[in-house]
Amino acid sequence: MVHRGTIEVATRGAGFYEVTAELARIVRASGIADGIAVVFCRHTSASLLIQENADPSVQRDFLAFFERLVPAGDPLFVHDSEGDDDMPAHVKTALTHTSEVIPVGDGAPLLGTWQGLYLVEHRRAPHRRRIEVRVLGE
Repeated sequence: MVHRGTIEVATRGAGFYEVTAELARIVRASGIADGIAVVFCRHTSASLLIQENADPSVQRDFLAFFERLVPAGDPLFVHDSEGDDDMPAHVKTALTHTSEVIPVGDGAPLLGTWQGLYLVEHRRAPHRRRIEVRVLGE
């Protein structure tokens, strides 16, 4: 059996946006007790990460690291159609993930105690992001 779902996220700019609860809701609604959830971000300047959800400083530190690694306005990049953070956002997405596969057990995503699923917005401007979810199993 396959169940389809969508998570929509209205971002306020660069940052981590936790979508764990929305994923759990889709898994529950699927009626699938044992299987996998395939989660896919449909964007080239936002990504998905499974990361610690207990201490918000983890997300802050990741954002600071990404900005140091691939700063907006770096003269290395030519592609700036949507601003000086355009190409850096694409690079940050390439360094992270656009999809995750998460095991499902007892009708819930099997994430660790301190793990959460995040959409990571790499652009400074607000965007509407869409995440596709497929839950497969029995």
